[in-house]
Amino acid sequence: MIPLGYVEYKRREFCKDVKCPVQLELNGLKEGSDEYDKVRKTCTGACRYTTYQFHHWLIDKGYLIIRPE
Repeated sequence: MIPLGYVEYKRREFCKDVKCPVQLELNGLKEGSDEYDKVRKTCTGACRYTTYQFHHWLIDKGYLIIRPE
């Protein structure tokens, strides 16, 4: 549940904003194709960015990480 007046993080928003080379390549491929899935595996197994970079990007963009009690 998203608090009123807030928006949820959109899938790969960080990747697109930092112009990740893997994301740029994915943008030129058809989602679901064999080539797309092959390139996408880079993201799941060998992301070029760290959680530290992602976390600080979230903070800089004003995102909050919340969970129910």
